[in-house]
Amino acid sequence: MFSGIIEEMATVTAIRKYEGNIDFSLTCSFVSELKIDQSVAHNGVCLTVVDIQNGCYTVTAMKETLDRSNLSLLQVGDKVNVERSMLMNGRLDGHIVQGHVDQTARCINVADADGSTYYTFEYPYSKEMARRGYFTVDKGSVTVNGVSLTVCEPTESTFKVAIIPYTHENTNFKFIQVGSVVNIEFDILGKYVARLSTF
Repeated sequence: MFSGIIEEMATVTAIRKYEGNIDFSLTCSFVSELKIDQSVAHNGVCLTVVDIQNGCYTVTAMKETLDRSNLSLLQVGDKVNVERSMLMNGRLDGHIVQGHVDQTARCINVADADGSTYYTFEYPYSKEMARRGYFTVDKGSVTVNGVSLTVCEPTESTFKVAIIPYTHENTNFKFIQVGSVVNIEFDILGKYVARLSTF
């Protein structure tokens, strides 16, 4: 479980594809603190550390994960938002994030807002998926590339988020532009409420 509060950006140092899976090797400031089998969220995707050596750690993304996320688009040198799993004795500064990305969305607009930045994202809409809780609500929570954010002006297939300067500079939001593909995880609480309404 995660909170959506990004620790830093890790840098992709190597990519190895095999049998439908991809091994990503990355480096960041806390590599020496990691352990094999530890969970780390990468652009919001929970992945398990499988190897640590030479100042880098390696995680494996399976085909299902690659199909639902933007990880297959990564290249060596790219910056990835990373967060280690949440400590249960700490504050929940973001919201409950599972690290199970639901789908991708595409940035369709970036606008300045007196120092902050508004990003608008569009995702494929489906009534069936909406009935299962795959939607956003005004002032609700959504995770974009692992970042816990508050939804503004949602429609059936779009939503807007406001990014403060600190978040812009310390996450890979600084690289997002119109056309960029991001990972989104809808609020788990909304999914449970949607599920209960079907009984």
